[in-house]
Amino acid sequence: MAGAVEPAIQRRRLRTELRRARQSAGLTQRDAAQSLDWSPSKVIRIESGAVGITPVDLRALLALYGVADQERTEQLVEMARSSRKPGWSSYRSVLSREFLLYLDYESSAAAIRQAEPLLVPGLLQIEEYARAILLQTYQTEPSGVDQRWEVREERQALFERDPKPEMTFVLDEAALRRWVGGAGVMRRQLAHLRSLAESGAADIRYLPFRIGAHQCMRGPFTVLEFQDADDDDVLYLENARGDVFQRDDPEFTAPYKETFIELQDIAVGGAEFIGAIDQMISEMSGGDR
Repeated sequence: MAGAVEPAIQRRRLRTELRRARQSAGLTQRDAAQSLDWSPSKVIRIESGAVGITPVDLRALLALYGVADQERTEQLVEMARSSRKPGWSSYRSVLSREFLLYLDYESSAAAIRQAEPLLVPGLLQIEEYARAILLQTYQTEPSGVDQRWEVREERQALFERDPKPEMTFVLDEAALRRWVGGAGVMRRQLAHLRSLAESGAADIRYLPFRIGAHQCMRGPFTVLEFQDADDDDVLYLENARGDVFQRDDPEFTAPYKETFIELQDIAVGGAEFIGAIDQMISEMSGGDR
């Protein structure tokens, strides 16, 4: 039950199990808190995933809820232990709390669907392109660039995972034509995209300028889907100020998933995408500074 699933997924599954067990016992959060001489906020924080739970506290809750199955109890205890592992926290000095949480989810996703109007996504970036973006777009301090590239590099290990998640990217043509790092760097970046698309490692499509306005122009977003039907989709947003927002509320996430499908339908992929990339690379020849 615990296995190799990432801590963020374990936390979410555990809080779902605890909420179901409490409801099956016919108890409110206040009832549970009073019975264990806890503050109501402690039960609320545990069920919301705002805090972790120790094995001792977990056993106390399960006993209160009448969970007598020893095997299930031990599975949930192991889930609690796994949910408290640090994950990506070694990068907390250079990454936001929200993005660290997103990375935990991404590591366990069965499908990754990302729409990006301005940049080549981090999962698809080569090192030269990534460093140019970090320095010039995000104004990252030079001391933090190495660590942030390490994060991208570790994330790209998803392409080697077995089973590999289904990955689909929809990019605006602007993200493909801007000479990030200069013409030479951009040619190599485009060649990398071509290689990923041609090998089938990812489904990469683009929205040509000729289609006019489209919903991706409102900003980038990513939807993660998971193998277990009990795990809701996760949405990740990043706005122009660099703030991030992550939420796993199905009612909030569903419209973005629908938007992605609509964008995917009008985007250019397959052989036409590869042909367009070859044309862009050709047009950048001789443009090095």
